Amino acid sequence: MAKRAVSDFEYEFQMALMNRKLSPTVETVFLMPHEKYTYISSRLIKEVSSFGTSVAGMVPPLVEKRLAEKHPRR
Repeated sequence: MAKRAVSDFEYEFQMALMNRKLSPTVETVFLMPHEKYTYISSRLIKEVSSFGTSVAGMVPPLVEKRLAEKHPRR
């Protein structure tokens, strides 16, 4: 498992424990992404898009369209 995957899990696990403390009847579910998407984060997508670079194939088409409108290609 990559370092980022481990740190992401630690963060999500911490959030799940806090959620349980705040609302014991609500269960947290972890969904593992396909391995080709494990390196993608919203922060990374926003940064790449801010340079006017295409994020095609990394986000759903609607998200790609909205980001392209917000950050036109240079």
